[in-house]
Amino acid sequence: MESLQPVQEQKANRFINTLSIAIPVAVAVLLGIRQKVDLGDWTSYLPHINGIINSVTSILLLAGFYFIRQKNIEAHKRTMLAAFTLGSLFLVSYVLYHLTNESTPFGGEGWVRPVYYFLLISHIVLSIVVVWFVLRAVYFALSGQILKHKQTVKYAYPIWLYVSITGVIVYLMIKPYYLH
Repeated sequence: MESLQPVQEQKANRFINTLSIAIPVAVAVLLGIRQKVDLGDWTSYLPHINGIINSVTSILLLAGFYFIRQKNIEAHKRTMLAAFTLGSLFLVSYVLYHLTNESTPFGGEGWVRPVYYFLLISHIVLSIVVVWFVLRAVYFALSGQILKHKQTVKYAYPIWLYVSITGVIVYLMIKPYYLH
């Protein structure tokens, strides 16, 4: 099933394109809300959970790459769907944290400050870009369009891996400045 009906393909593309725009816009709007929602102190632990989610996602991405190199399609599929699920869970947790808590300022000084901001900015920019690639890669894989899937993951995989790993690094760099 290397190609779908044109109407189905158009609907899928429209849905992916809409989500790829809506997700970053929604996150930006939620980050801009000055009045925070009080859901309790438990939300202050979400950055630590997000650090774990990003760490596990990074490991799953590496495992998925290993499995596909070994031609273990089923393990690759399960691993990558788990990474996608964790990425979705991360997004919900990230939004929930920033909806309920002020952003934590980075307190590092000296050479580490520009390193932190370089990693943070590149992480943010590429996390916006990667949404479209990942959604397309997952769609192509699940719809049996393996050639298109392979073409998409040439870009999706390294960007997603970079975003996951830099998410962990940025978290570890700012962790000392969290209140909890």
